[in-house]
Amino acid sequence: MRIVVIGGTGLIGGKLVEKLTARGHEAVPAAPSTGVDTLTGEGLAEVLKGAQVVVDVSNSPSFEDTAVLEFFTTSTRNLLAAEAGAGVGHHVALSVVGAERLPDSGYMRAKVAQEALIKDSGVPYSILRATQFFEFLDGIAATSTDGSAVRLSGALFQPVAAEDVAATLTDVVLADPANGTVELGGPESHGLADLVREHLGRKGDPREVVADDAAGYFGAVIDDQSLRPGENPRLGDLTYDKWAVR
Repeated sequence: MRIVVIGGTGLIGGKLVEKLTARGHEAVPAAPSTGVDTLTGEGLAEVLKGAQVVVDVSNSPSFEDTAVLEFFTTSTRNLLAAEAGAGVGHHVALSVVGAERLPDSGYMRAKVAQEALIKDSGVPYSILRATQFFEFLDGIAATSTDGSAVRLSGALFQPVAAEDVAATLTDVVLADPANGTVELGGPESHGLADLVREHLGRKGDPREVVADDAAGYFGAVIDDQSLRPGENPRLGDLTYDKWAVR
């Protein structure tokens, strides 16, 4: 199959292109650097010619509330319209576990809006909702740093390795459209503050991690259910300990 991966030069997209290519498919990375811009529509019609599947793993360059909503809604509308014109038979999108449970987060509101556009488009679709990636732990710490301390909720979350996200996406892409949502989490639950503390300690980072349940997570207060998948999710293989020593 010809499979176009929007955001195909990024963390997940690059791994997905490799996995699909290894399976014998024509996996085409599409991004502004390859001449495809979903915000303006530049290059979309050309890259989608002959595509059976489109996978959207792109992300907003800004997490500011207005900017992130504009990115996901505009790019998704443009992409879905181009897919309808090209006769694409399967739209696959990567989203976030618990997005609808965190309306105080502008990023999560934008992901919910993106999902709604996909569901209403008429294009057969599959949405993979994943938990936070291990690869994001440094970024989570950076956005939660106050002076020499990192303030984070002690709530449980269930992070997953990017490698497992790409592997699960590969399965979803090559299956028939689910016209629904699949959830993916890591194999273990951790306290958010606890895991970031361990992660920074492994790196020799001197910042103190303070567990503070009032601390926001990208603008939202969370509890033990906010960032964890529901019943019968798919689970990644890599634990944090295995991922950290790779």
